[in-house]
This record gives sequence, structure tokens and C-alpha cells, in this order.
Amino acid sequence: MSARIFQRPKNAMQSGKALIDQWILEFVPAEAKKPDPLMGWAGSGDMRQQVVLKFPTREDAKAYAARYGIEAEIHATPPRRLKIQAYADNFR
Repeated sequence: MSARIFQRPKNAMQSGKALIDQWILEFVPAEAKKPDPLMGWAGSGDMRQQVVLKFPTREDAKAYAARYGIEAEIHATPPRRLKIQAYADNFR
């Protein structure tokens, strides 16, 4: 069983930063999704894709993975770079 641990990204549609301090543990899909012959919906028999675990810190997520023998790959959060710009810069 393998999983990935990452920090929840900021919602691109809103300026708020709610819930970005949470860390998520998602399982890697064991099989590819395939279309259902009757309805055409994409699906698979892998039930672990539906499990999303949320933790307050990265250490808690790592400890959970270690406790249950889950091989976890941790994706570091890229640093946020702010582009400080004045309104007057639009007219130069």
C-alpha cells in the first residue's frame, strides 16, 4: 500500500486561506479507471481511492502511515512568492 502526503492547497477561486494548514494522506490508485460499458462513467474496483485522511500536522500524517505500514511519499509545499505591485504600475 502506498500513499502520498501533501498540504492542502489554497483554493484558486477565492482569496481566503482557510484549511491550508491541513495535511492530506491519499492512497495511490492500484488500478486504472475504466469506462462502464452501460453508462460510460469512469470507475474502478479500487476502494482506497475514496479514502482521504486529514491531519493537523505533517508529523501526525507520517506517524499514522508508519503505524499502519503505509509507504508514504511526502510532497513538500512550494514556497509562496508574492508579487508586490502598486496600482500605478498598471499605467507605466
